[in-house]
Amino acid sequence: MLFWNYKTILCISGEPSQTISEREMKHWCVVFFVLLLIQQEGFLHKVEARDGFIRTRGLQFMLNGSPYYANGFNAYWLMYVASDPSQRNKISSAFQEASRHGLTVARTWAFSDAGYRPLQYSPGSYNEDMFKGLDFVISEARKYGIKLILSFVNNYENLGGKKQYVDWARNQGQYLSSEDDFFRNPVVRGYYKNHVKAWISEMASYVKSIDRNHLLEAGLEGFYGEASPQRKQVNPGLQVGTDFITNNQIADIDFATVHSYPDQWLSKSDDQAQMSFLNNWLDTHIEDAQNVVRKPLLLAEFGKSSKDPGFNTYQRDMMFKTVYSRIESSAKSGGATAGGLFWQLLTEGMDSFRDGYEIILGESPSTAGLIAEQSRKLYSVRKMYARLRNIEKWKRARAIRRAQWFAFRRAQWVARNKGGAIGN
Repeated sequence: MLFWNYKTILCISGEPSQTISEREMKHWCVVFFVLLLIQQEGFLHKVEARDGFIRTRGLQFMLNGSPYYANGFNAYWLMYVASDPSQRNKISSAFQEASRHGLTVARTWAFSDAGYRPLQYSPGSYNEDMFKGLDFVISEARKYGIKLILSFVNNYENLGGKKQYVDWARNQGQYLSSEDDFFRNPVVRGYYKNHVKAWISEMASYVKSIDRNHLLEAGLEGFYGEASPQRKQVNPGLQVGTDFITNNQIADIDFATVHSYPDQWLSKSDDQAQMSFLNNWLDTHIEDAQNVVRKPLLLAEFGKSSKDPGFNTYQRDMMFKTVYSRIESSAKSGGATAGGLFWQLLTEGMDSFRDGYEIILGESPSTAGLIAEQSRKLYSVRKMYARLRNIEKWKRARAIRRAQWFAFRRAQWVARNKGGAIGN
C-alpha cells in the first residue's frame, strides 16, 4: 500500500458528515485525495444546473454556469480544534475574519492517525468526537459562505504520517527496522513508485463511483518526475516519486495543484534567487496545466516564514503579490489558474499553532490588505465572465426570436398563398 499517509472514508458536505484520514503540517507534504466540498444539503441527490456545486469545464472551475475563482487559505487545525467544544469559537472567528476579507475557500485536514486526539486510532476504527468536530467545521463554513477542501493523506509524522503506517505494519508482523526504510529500501521504494500511479487511478475511480458531485485532486506539490525529464530541471532539487503531468492527467482527477515554498526549498539562496525560482515555478506549471494537463490549476499552498533569516513583512507581501498577480492574469485571459490558498490562517489566541507562516488578519494589515484586494479582483473577473455570458445568452435569444419571426412570417405567406401558383 501507499504510505504517503492515507486512509479512506469519505466526508461529504452539508450537515453531519463522514470523513477519512489526513495529514499534518505543510510544505512538501503530499496530499493524495481532496474533496472540494460545496455547502449543499444531502449526500447524493439529483443535480441541477444551478445547484451550487463547483464543476470543471475545460480549464476553469464553474459555479452555476459561470467561471469560479478561489481566493482562500489553509487551516489544517480546524477539525482538531473543533473536536473540543470549548474551543469552537476559534473556528467561528477564523471563518468570520476570512469572510470579511473576501476569502471563499478553506483547505483543511480531515485526518489524524493514532496519537493524541486521533480520528483513526487504529486501522479502520474511528473517534466519534473528531467526526463531530468536522461536522461543526462544515456547518460553520456553510454559515460564512466558505467552501472546503478536505485532504485525506499525509507524509508528516505530526498527525500520523508514514511512521504510523509503518508502526501498524510492524504490529501485523512486518519487519521494518525504521520508518526511513520506506525511503531507503529498494523493494519498498519500488512498491511505492508503482503504487503511486495505480493507487491514484484506483481510488479516484472509487470515490467518483459513489459521489460524482464533488471534485477530486491528487494533492501534489508540483514536482516533475521521470515521465517529464525535460521539466525536472524546474524542480528545486527534490525528487519524491510523483510527476505533476502524468499524475494529474488521470481521468478521475478533476484539477491539478501546485505548492510553493522557495524559502524552504532554496533555504541557502537569497531572497532574489527565491523570487526568481518562484516566477519560473509558477509560469511553468501554469503553462503545463493549460497546454498539457488541460485542467484547472489551484495554487494550493504558498507562503513565507517569519522565521526566515532577515525576514520582513515586505518580502512576504512581495511573494503574495507575485502569486496573486499570476492568478489574476491567468484568470483574465481565460487560462488554467483557478485560484490560490495561502498557508496558513490563524486567529487570536492560537500561539501554539504558530509556525512562522501564519497570517492573523488583524495583526498583519499590509498582507491582509493584499488578500482582500485579491478577493475583489477575482470577484470582478467572475462578474466580467458573467456579463459576457449574459451577452452571449442575449445574442442566442435574439437569434432564436429572429428565426421564430421569420418562420412565422413565412407561415403567414404560405397560408395566404395556399392553393395559388408558386413560381413562374
